[in-house]
Amino acid sequence: MDLRLALYELAAQHQLDATANQKLQQLAGLNREPQGLAYWLPRGVAVLAAALGGFGVILWIAANWDTLGRFGRFALLQALFALVCAGALLKPVARAPLGLLALLAIGALFAYFGQTYQTGADPWQLFAVWALLALPLALSVRSDVLWTPWALIVVTGVSLWIHAHTAHRWRVEPQDLGGYAIGWSATLALTLALSPVLKRWSGAGAWALRTTVTLSTIMITSVALGGLFHSSVASLYWLGVLLLVLAGMGLASRQLFEIFGLSAVSLGLNTLLIIGLGRALFHNSRGDNWFGAMLLLGLVAAGMLAGTVSLLLRLSRRYATPGATA
Repeated sequence: MDLRLALYELAAQHQLDATANQKLQQLAGLNREPQGLAYWLPRGVAVLAAALGGFGVILWIAANWDTLGRFGRFALLQALFALVCAGALLKPVARAPLGLLALLAIGALFAYFGQTYQTGADPWQLFAVWALLALPLALSVRSDVLWTPWALIVVTGVSLWIHAHTAHRWRVEPQDLGGYAIGWSATLALTLALSPVLKRWSGAGAWALRTTVTLSTIMITSVALGGLFHSSVASLYWLGVLLLVLAGMGLASRQLFEIFGLSAVSLGLNTLLIIGLGRALFHNSRGDNWFGAMLLLGLVAAGMLAGTVSLLLRLSRRYATPGATA
């Protein structure tokens, strides 16, 4: 319901004059500055400016590719990185946006290095080195402005590592079970590293954790579904279900509770279980009882969804106390 329209209806119902109507709007806070705007607006603009600035530098180098020599390109990227790091060290207020710009400068430097020298390294190795070199920067800034893109870099590197160890084909074969298990375990370890358990050392907040959980859930769910429809690698499906169950149990605890992340994991787990039930009902079926199977599948899906929502609401109320993670 729109608050302003409700106030207009209330004023018309009680036939308020202009003075009383203005006082009613003041009491409702319609003309009041949103809470936290003075704090978040300049910081949000600074982060956006840093992201656009880093992207602009990359585009400027691409536009002047022929006029800048190899030394000039490297010097420009390295000078930009050194300059923003010095600015972050000397100006704590702008540390987060300048740190983000430094993170982007590292990526641009490695991208140009890989394009210039053609080292033959797999793309996941560049992302791994990028994440490793940016880790001290993220630990120093201690802000989600850096931890969130850093988590994206790490998960991308893990995905590319899996791709490199599955014959560069994104295949789902029995011999790839170990590679997927290692990659998925790495993403869950990253989730734990960015969780409130280690916040004292990392300084990571909710958005870094949400990014990691969401990307990990998408990765595990998509591959596990591929394993479900491939009879020889059904173990990938059960491994995905097991990992999502473990992740859900961890995020449901008081120490790690995060409603967004738990909702994402629950959605992935529900998807795997419902589609798995659907395959069990319709696999090798002659279609003579398809209506009953569809009805059963719909009832189970509705029941699982209702149970999941009820559980999430119960946990949210239980942990919604002062000082709790929720």
